[in-house]
Amino acid sequence: MNSYVGVYSVVCNKAASVLIMVSLPLIVLCPLAHADYIGPGANVVGSSTVSAILKKPVDDMRVVLRGNLVKKIKHETYLFSDGTGEIQADIDDKDFPAQPVNAKTKVELVGEVDLGRKYGVEIDVKTLRILSP
Repeated sequence: MNSYVGVYSVVCNKAASVLIMVSLPLIVLCPLAHADYIGPGANVVGSSTVSAILKKPVDDMRVVLRGNLVKKIKHETYLFSDGTGEIQADIDDKDFPAQPVNAKTKVELVGEVDLGRKYGVEIDVKTLRILSP
């Protein structure tokens, strides 16, 4: 019976040593691990204006705009105005709310500035919210 106790003791000591060797780097490096939130709103600059965007457009800059969709230009492309200027907004059909939207409907657009060669500066809308009908 003593031989079993000896073998068991050696096996346990080796397992404990391996566990410590594997765990130690993780324990030491865990405080160094850092992650940032990258979901919706991660890079929102805050409320912006069309005129500010057009003066100094930054590709992929997240923006929040409040105003009106003045007219539909083509499929999923609209002219948006916030009173300071007008800009094209690319809005997927699936992102429209269930309520109807017209030129008098006050909306909030959350999206990113898109600098394209073909259409210039536009907003790639991720979320459209009705503020007042």
